[in-house]
Amino acid sequence: MEEKFVNTFKEIIIEKPVDKIIQQIKELISSGKLKSGDKLPSERALSELLGVGRSHVRDAIRKLEFYGILKTLPQSGTVVAGLGITALEGLITDVLKMEGRDFHALVETRVLLETNSARLAAQRRTDDDIVAIANSLTDYEGAVSSDGDSVEYDLLFHLKIAEASKNPVLKSLMLIITPDIVTYFKNNNVCAGNRPVTALEEHYKILEYIEKKDSEKAAESMKDHLNELLNFSINENPLINNNGNQK
Repeated sequence: MEEKFVNTFKEIIIEKPVDKIIQQIKELISSGKLKSGDKLPSERALSELLGVGRSHVRDAIRKLEFYGILKTLPQSGTVVAGLGITALEGLITDVLKMEGRDFHALVETRVLLETNSARLAAQRRTDDDIVAIANSLTDYEGAVSSDGDSVEYDLLFHLKIAEASKNPVLKSLMLIITPDIVTYFKNNNVCAGNRPVTALEEHYKILEYIEKKDSEKAAESMKDHLNELLNFSINENPLINNNGNQK
């Protein structure tokens, strides 16, 4: 009796307040009511308009800032980033959901992007870039030390390196794949055990070579750093055998 209903009913997914806020921002962007450069209401005003706590608004804004969809300007407030509408919609969709089977493809792409990102950063970085990368590493270390959620701090370190590469296309590609990687990391507890501590040591080595402007060592260190993740993604992908070949 129940079998005929298998494809009729759909699972009910209860959305979190933060995701609902993100969804509303997506709809405003899609309708053209929010455009690149537009300023959002204050945190307090948004909280009252949406009927949610300020902490939910703060978390949604922080999440969208992390992915480059919103940005907060000193004395100006939070504005929509200067990206095209299609790009913004795509990024927001990726923030909200992910196809797990694509994780290996994401990691492969990430290795290609980040190896070259580290190489270019070592060649082109400024003193300000080194400060920004070091600050993100300090934040990551703090999260690791307190046993907190360190995934986004980890990836922020990598995004700062992409910024230092002075290649805006490379950084944009990183921003596109980052939401899916964060989602998969959290859903599958990828950074479990002692991995964050080991990753921290590897981060310091990457920063050291970027600061020394040793582009080849920086690229090599980044590739080594991501190798464990690449192997993990191969093992998680049922379409790839243990030798890393497509079945």
